Amino acid sequence: MSAAVNTSVGIWQESVAARGARWVAYLIVAIGALFMLAPFWFMFVFATHSRSEIFNLPPPLWFGHDLVHNFELLTERLPFWRNLGWSVYVAAMATVLTLLFCSMAGYAFALMEFRFRKALFGLVMATMLLPSFMNMIPMFMIMDALGWIDQQRALYVPGAASAFGIFLMRQFAASAVPRELVEAARMDGCGEFSIYWRIVLPLMKPALGTLALITFITSWNNFINPLIVMRSLPNYTLPLALRSLQSTMNTEWGALMCGSAIATIPLIVLFAITSRQLIAGLTAGAVK
Repeated sequence: MSAAVNTSVGIWQESVAARGARWVAYLIVAIGALFMLAPFWFMFVFATHSRSEIFNLPPPLWFGHDLVHNFELLTERLPFWRNLGWSVYVAAMATVLTLLFCSMAGYAFALMEFRFRKALFGLVMATMLLPSFMNMIPMFMIMDALGWIDQQRALYVPGAASAFGIFLMRQFAASAVPRELVEAARMDGCGEFSIYWRIVLPLMKPALGTLALITFITSWNNFINPLIVMRSLPNYTLPLALRSLQSTMNTEWGALMCGSAIATIPLIVLFAITSRQLIAGLTAGAVK
């Protein structure tokens, strides 16, 4: 009888300890989430306050009444809608081209046999070892030689076949696309592009969604490349245009925060749209 009681007490103590550890973990995650979300909260709050209110001590923690005024300042000092349109165009083109070329290269490296396949794939992977700042001067020289300075194509064409995207597509195609299915299609006389378009591409939707999200966010937030090749304010993308609002004196921080908040909204919407597809596609890739 005493042994059964001791066993029950031990189980109860272990259950209490497990629940306590779980709540401690939840608390740590909640605190971390608050620290991560605090900059976004203050950005949206400051977008509704004047510059003098932003620098009050303590700073405002709730929304103010200057949103319309800040937006008017933003549109007066910048061709804001034009800059926003260029950002959408560049990010969309970069995403479409990256998905196309990286998925084709991933299919070739994973499911096709040709000479020097491993050597070429190793060469592509070796480019990931180079620091990004080493590409600045060569990229500027190439864009200048092509006459693409101050042209939006200089922002999405050079990175259309990224090493990371090729690696992601190759790994996913090798694991999720049955080689037997591809061989059967070849025996039936199906061409390589038709196999890629009709068989491989539909099975790669989860990886395509992941790469699309990463590419769009990276292109949307890109600041260095536009800074290198863009010259005129009407052709700036949004991050570079917002940076032009800053000056050593008299920076309208409310207008700047208003523009930053507007620039953040498309990313939030995009993640809300694609997250369900990403989660639902975790088990995709099987032969139906």
